[in-house]
Amino acid sequence: MSERSESQDGGADRYEIRVRGHLAPRWATWFDGMTLTRHDDGTTVIHGPVADQSALHGLLRRLSDIGLPLVSVTAIPASAITPPEPTRRSTS
Repeated sequence: MSERSESQDGGADRYEIRVRGHLAPRWATWFDGMTLTRHDDGTTVIHGPVADQSALHGLLRRLSDIGLPLVSVTAIPASAITPPEPTRRSTS
């Protein structure tokens, strides 16, 4: 069994890691630039690409080191990621 977490297209897999508590946006740099989204239910979702299983374990270890309770870890399949729509320019 391979321990690599790369998707079929060669890119890194994306993960959503939900923790109990709210993290300020400045913590994103500590989590390798992943996006932090605070929710009204008192949780924060940390989401973005993760290079491999070793990097994922490192992120989880960081959460443990600062005492944040882990709620869930969800792998997001590449097929579920929708590319952003192109921006339209006004011709007026």
